[in-house]
Amino acid sequence: MLKKMGEAVARVARKVNETVESGSDTLDLAECKLVAFPIGIYKVLRNVTDQIQLITLANNELKSLTSKFMTTFCQLRDVPVEKLAAMSALRCINLRFNPLNAEVRAIAPPLIKFDMLVSPEGARAPPP
Repeated sequence: MLKKMGEAVARVARKVNETVESGSDTLDLAECKLVAFPIGIYKVLRNVTDQIQLITLANNELKSLTSKFMTTFCQLRDVPVEKLAAMSALRCINLRFNPLNAEVRAIAPPLIKFDMLVSPEGARAPPP
């Protein structure tokens, strides 16, 4: 069991390092066996969070994402609405102050059965 946990941690570290080193706008943490978003990732990514536009968290065991996640990654543009709609236990997702594309804004409301909190188009987060 510890070996599998160690492998999962190494996988996350490898994927985060790839994002930082390449300067990519995508953070792919799919299939990393995450139950929560690792706090240490915020420090490692602090110099590139403004350019992250897509985060893939598919096939994990996440129960929630904190407000820190939403405020740290405030440049998200694309949201996998169909996958969110399939999450029967999800009650609310806060995507305020993210520059979501028009397609997400149009497709999401009829498909989802939970509250999706978004800011008006073009709104900016208040300074920290």
